[in-house]
Amino acid sequence: MPDLTHAAIRAALDAQPLFEAKTWQLSPAAWPITGEQAAALEAIGSACLDFHAALETLYLRSAAGKNLLRNKPLLAPWVAEYLDRGKPAALIAHARDARNRGVLPPVLRPDLLLTKDGFALTELDSVPGGIGLTAFLNRLYAANDGIIGAADAMIVNFHAALAALRPGVANPMIALVVSDEAATYRPEMQWLALQLQLRGKRVFCVRPEEVFPLENSLFIDHDGNPEKIDVIYRFFELFDLPNLSTAEYFFEAWAAGEVAIAPPMRPFQEEKLSLALFHHHLLAEFWAEHLPRRSLELLKKLIPQSWVMDPAPLPPGAVLDGPKVGGRSLNDWRDLAGASQKERDLIIKISGFHETAWGARSVVLGSDCSREEWQAGLEQARELAAANLHLLQEYRKPMRVTHPLYEPPKDGQPAAAVAKAGRLRLCPYYFVVNGKSRLSGALATFCPPDKKIIHGMQDAALLPTRVFSLNESRA
Repeated sequence: MPDLTHAAIRAALDAQPLFEAKTWQLSPAAWPITGEQAAALEAIGSACLDFHAALETLYLRSAAGKNLLRNKPLLAPWVAEYLDRGKPAALIAHARDARNRGVLPPVLRPDLLLTKDGFALTELDSVPGGIGLTAFLNRLYAANDGIIGAADAMIVNFHAALAALRPGVANPMIALVVSDEAATYRPEMQWLALQLQLRGKRVFCVRPEEVFPLENSLFIDHDGNPEKIDVIYRFFELFDLPNLSTAEYFFEAWAAGEVAIAPPMRPFQEEKLSLALFHHHLLAEFWAEHLPRRSLELLKKLIPQSWVMDPAPLPPGAVLDGPKVGGRSLNDWRDLAGASQKERDLIIKISGFHETAWGARSVVLGSDCSREEWQAGLEQARELAAANLHLLQEYRKPMRVTHPLYEPPKDGQPAAAVAKAGRLRLCPYYFVVNGKSRLSGALATFCPPDKKIIHGMQDAALLPTRVFSLNESRA
């Protein structure tokens, strides 16, 4: 199995930087997974799509005050209240608009930690970075046979998922709209647009202010001429809408049926607390009714136990549905301040619709911080709850694994690859075409073993994923 040299990787990245001012560790080989793990990734994609479809039903029925079950009364208006909390009324109305019914994110990317018990799904992102990067790495490492999704599957299926949103339009014009808040990811989206242009597709990466209205449609300037947009792929968070000078035109053109917007501007689809709703004891029968059995059982294994940190006062004698401290149930989330370090094997993170809701910026791991930092995290969750709920999640520790990484070149000598220990997050990318999820690539983030929270960082290696054969040895 041929490996890539340090010089070859460095030259490829220097020729086309995929992240603005970002660097990472390099490896001669893609991340290997077993055929069994690859099959699990396929099943996870279907389960994530099923979950989104059921979540939509849950939200809309809750918002409308409708019964959640077929043959048994169950009303849960609090679900919509949780998911709508802190959102502008106009955005809530848009999310509930009948024309949006059944419109799900066309790109799904779960964050999977590799633990001794298998994968753990800690987040489900529908506006993920890394699409262009993973496509680039798949192509770069394509000589490593067995790359997940093959060399250009990310590119081809990304376009297929977006083009499918405008059926009947031959070669639709697709604008990848990247906000300044997400500017770090602009180079990879520009690269992705260029690769599709080379395939004859009309795809352009633009800033929000480059989009302008003419009558009910949206346009960009292309070679001095206005070009009508058929599909907008929005690479910006919904909390950032007030900072986009052209945002109102997006809604107007969508309402006129002149443009499709993906992912849809439906904030309930982007709240992390949906994972806590999956585990909520009052909703167990709903999920059992609305998810295929295979997806239900798989998600039960994958999603760590999670709770919504609602600080609403309880009646006397009532207890929270949450973890225990010293064997006792909680009456208030602040009771967790007295938890032992072992009992603090929990993560606090903001649910969504906030500038700290991505990139692990709001994450507090109780077992890896001081008691004072843990208490501050609990207090912040309480203080922000009126507009931004937090999620409490059981921490599943990634297992230690090894993989070769290049040491920096020294004294003019070629860089040497050395087996390093670390922990892994795997991010498979699924593109939804005709109601089916297509696994098209998987980005492996390999971090040093002392890093408890795994995300893209200077000390991490970013790698594509491949299936290794039974007669190979695992590094």
